[in-house]
Amino acid sequence: MKKIGWITGKKRLLYTGRHFWNRKCRKKTWWQQEFAVFKCEATANSVTGHVCVNSNKKMALRMAGLSLMGVLLLSGCGNTGKSAVAAASSTSASEISNEAGKGTKVSQPAENVDAQVAEASLPQPGEAISASLAWKSRMELAYATQFAVDTYEDADGMQYEAVSVADGSRFLLIPEGGKVPEDLPDSIQVLKRPVKQIYLVATATMDMFRMLGALPDIRFSGTDASGWYIPEAKEAMENGSILYAGKYSEPDYERIVSEGCGLAIENTMILHSPEVKEKLESFGIPVLVDHSSYEAHPLGRTEWIRLYGVLTGKEKEAEAAFAKQEAALQRVTEEGSDAENAGGSVKTEQTAQAEKPSAAFFYITNQGSVNVRRSSDYIPKMIELAGGRYIFGHLGDDGKRSSTVNMQMEEFYAAAKESDYLIYNSTIDGEIHSISELLAKAPVLKDFKAVQAGNVWCTTKNLYQESMSVGAMLEDIHAIFSGSQEDGTYLYKLQS
Repeated sequence: MKKIGWITGKKRLLYTGRHFWNRKCRKKTWWQQEFAVFKCEATANSVTGHVCVNSNKKMALRMAGLSLMGVLLLSGCGNTGKSAVAAASSTSASEISNEAGKGTKVSQPAENVDAQVAEASLPQPGEAISASLAWKSRMELAYATQFAVDTYEDADGMQYEAVSVADGSRFLLIPEGGKVPEDLPDSIQVLKRPVKQIYLVATATMDMFRMLGALPDIRFSGTDASGWYIPEAKEAMENGSILYAGKYSEPDYERIVSEGCGLAIENTMILHSPEVKEKLESFGIPVLVDHSSYEAHPLGRTEWIRLYGVLTGKEKEAEAAFAKQEAALQRVTEEGSDAENAGGSVKTEQTAQAEKPSAAFFYITNQGSVNVRRSSDYIPKMIELAGGRYIFGHLGDDGKRSSTVNMQMEEFYAAAKESDYLIYNSTIDGEIHSISELLAKAPVLKDFKAVQAGNVWCTTKNLYQESMSVGAMLEDIHAIFSGSQEDGTYLYKLQS
């Protein structure tokens, strides 16, 4: 039986043996915790309180930190101290890493979180999950590597889809009229197909649901109406068909639970707030973490629409939408191949690479530094696929998952001054419309080859949210490399 007791002081604290209870379930620094009893009723179940992040697990971590400080003070740097430090640090390196990451501001939620999960931890095709289900096939993916979809069949010929994500999460979609296998492993979460009442926090997936015609399946959003650049999403929130239910780190649990939620779709920022995922799951809400930002190929990101097509029962729409992305890539690569083969001369790979137009993709931070993409990111890959060469050939290839690197203006000047094209990323800093606006941010850019030639372009602010923009963006980049001066779908030229 749980121990329940009051701890008194300036504020009364309720402790239940495992959790402190917080009125708003909001995260505070551990020395500022103020607690009160909260009670809410949701659907048929009575929820007696909101669990605060100050669990025993985190208390143990903090106690380990205090122990570590004590060891350093008492034992100095000798061998005894080292042994004690090792013992005090045995709580968990990953826990310390997670705790340190909280509160850090990042520019793009899904793209700037270092890997905290094993890469491509997917089950092998044909794996048995129940005696009552026979494995039939696995979805053949063209580019994506971070998810898998397996089809199983019961004795009556009814098909079940098993969805696996690279972080180890697994889900079984039960068709209408189907039954949950009694021997299904606890590690596999159950979803009723098609999935309804979705809490969508991963903003980049909204565009996929829009393309599928599945916006009615979304009931809650982690972004409010003012934060959406997708017109259909903004309208749905303004008319009340989609409700704001709090951002990833502070969900409105009462609203989500009281209305009923079939699935929460998070981005990888949730790795910084694991207690939120645990809390949602404690209410019986399955949580799927979208890992499309971990895909190495640009079209690997868009191929996640096929997973969401399975969840919503709109596989045909998903296949059609993804086929458009593949067609755009094919057009760009074919045109690029024709251009390279013009003249009939055989070029070495080094010569062909050097002759490609070079481009830098960046924005100026408030501190005056320059934020650029790692060479391994999908934007440099798109520049390459479009027939160009990313000016930073081997930048930040250190195995980290973060997609960007901040560098001093001096470094950027030295590396990108002779770049043929500059592409300004407006999704973080906001749109600019003239070269004079760019020079107001960084006057030294006047020396750049691209600025002097007028080859400076800017992305539209909706580029990041419209995740199915990859095909059109490829065509936009290819067009400017081919000498086009016309504005594209997601790129427009800065006025001189």
